[in-house]
Amino acid sequence: MGKIIEKLKLFRRWLQRYVSPVFISLFCASFILWYILKLGYVYTTDYSVGVNVDGQTMRVPCVVEGVGTNLFGYRVYMHRELKIPLTDLKYKVEELADEQTGESLGRFYIIDPQSMQSAISVRFSDIKVISIGDIPPLPVPEEPAVVADGKK
Repeated sequence: MGKIIEKLKLFRRWLQRYVSPVFISLFCASFILWYILKLGYVYTTDYSVGVNVDGQTMRVPCVVEGVGTNLFGYRVYMHRELKIPLTDLKYKVEELADEQTGESLGRFYIIDPQSMQSAISVRFSDIKVISIGDIPPLPVPEEPAVVADGKK
């Protein structure tokens, strides 16, 4: 670790000898201004959205389009999950089985991609969701058995 710090100090002294500190500060300022200007353009990128569907969380890969400042803001500042009730989505319930053994894995919600895309689009007002990737199936929660006297 000490050798790295020593080499950095040597590089700094060499840099100060041959390059003006004013040049370095103006170079950094121009880079920052260029970056700010580039954030005003419209970009298309991949973005993984955290979705909470009735208490079950998943990551949905999306392709989104928007102004760079908005995309940067979502990427840096938004780490929360979108809460989407199952009633807002189109789905079907299927019994899934293991491909190799053939034994039943249980019942799962298979969510329609178009309904998930529209539900996510409504919650992102300033960026456009172009498409979404594969949505993992959600397990159907087991309902507790009802006892003879009507209590759970």
